[in-house]
Amino acid sequence: MKNLILAIGLFTTVLTSTVSFSQEKRTPASFGRAEYVEVEKNVKLHVTDLGEGQPIVLIHGWPLSDAMYEYQYAYFIEKGYRVIGITLRGFGLSDKPAGKYNYDVFADDIKVVLDQLKIEKATIGGFSMGGATVIHYVAKYKAAHVSKMALFGAAGPIWTKRADFNYGFWTKEDVNGLINLNNTNRPQLLANFGTIFPATETSVSAGQGAWLGTIQAQASPYAMAEGLKTLRDSDLRDDLKKITIPTLILHGKLDKICSYELAEQMNKGIKNSKLVPFEKSGHALFIEELEKFNTELLNFIK
Repeated sequence: MKNLILAIGLFTTVLTSTVSFSQEKRTPASFGRAEYVEVEKNVKLHVTDLGEGQPIVLIHGWPLSDAMYEYQYAYFIEKGYRVIGITLRGFGLSDKPAGKYNYDVFADDIKVVLDQLKIEKATIGGFSMGGATVIHYVAKYKAAHVSKMALFGAAGPIWTKRADFNYGFWTKEDVNGLINLNNTNRPQLLANFGTIFPATETSVSAGQGAWLGTIQAQASPYAMAEGLKTLRDSDLRDDLKKITIPTLILHGKLDKICSYELAEQMNKGIKNSKLVPFEKSGHALFIEELEKFNTELLNFIK
């Protein structure tokens, strides 16, 4: 009996040593990159960080998340790039704190993420509200960490009409109605936007629409309302004047959310910019004309 106990003990020791040795020698399967980056106390942002090579940083629109760039990740990884999608606070898998949600806060958060990741000479791109965010980031931080900027259906320089800016579709009163609907019947708000998101009823498939809907449903209702207030009240015309890096503007001619007129105004306001119209696209140009979208962005980066 004593010999049996000694034998079991010896076997256990050898097994434990072997397992420990195997774990110590194991080659890591991941790149060791953090999926969440803390930008301030109690606020972490979700970051998709895939591939290796020259970095591309992508910022999503309202009320989506970095998951909207699924087909850009796949494409650019295969082309040998590192693609980084940052989900803004309040959306997707990022933390959803109470507090401010404006372009200053969003830009500060992006700066912290790029600082921590030690990104240099990236191309930064933004869609819709994310495009306006990218404009403010580049202007505020003098293009820190980035060498090129791309705007996709961007909600800049102003999303709502003013006495001295009669472009686009929305008035401040219209957006107040959206905020009220968000606070009383958010599913209806998302459904309403779903009908005007694509150029036509068939340019985005039912499956793609459902996929985007699952992403939107992750957003904080509070962040959605605050984001609408930022879209309603912000004026980035002075920011456009501060941007000197090469800029690509991709915009759907049939966009019912961010009018093509806005793209023309951004093109006029940013000195070193190029506007590429997407004749068949609405606001969903990143999937409506997927091949053209990815190719135009690749050629600009190269």
